[in-house]
Amino acid sequence: MTRRPSISEAVGLLEVELRAGRRAFADLGTEDAWQAFLRFGRRLFDLPDAPDADGLLFQYGTNSFGGPPTFTVDLTRQFEVFDNGGDHDYYVQVHCELRYGSEPALDALGSFDSWFFHGAGDGLEGWAQGLTERSAWTTVKALKPTEIRVFQEQV
Repeated sequence: MTRRPSISEAVGLLEVELRAGRRAFADLGTEDAWQAFLRFGRRLFDLPDAPDADGLLFQYGTNSFGGPPTFTVDLTRQFEVFDNGGDHDYYVQVHCELRYGSEPALDALGSFDSWFFHGAGDGLEGWAQGLTERSAWTTVKALKPTEIRVFQEQV
């Protein structure tokens, strides 16, 4: 039986997928990052069997993070952490944030978000295909991010 990785290994595993082919983050295009995130999303982690224990989030929009407006695609993996009694304690989110700057074509996309949860019935591949069939994906996938950030937070 193959050992499933722990949540503490998640950031490193996402970075490994992003660097597949020994590429630097600065060399990655949007499609490259998306495919790396999907490979990361297919990996199962050592988690309790609960409906919302392992989710993927695809979201985009224009935001100001203390500076000029920036269009961002945020690819997030969320893990639910339980306390010793088996009750929800908090979530750990691992983000792959793609930033593009502000362009009229991107700003016109507005904002959007979509969740996928392992074990919720629908397959990851169908969820991903539905996202890439959106007209917004045609606009975004042709662009190269100006910055890619990978980070983890507790929420």
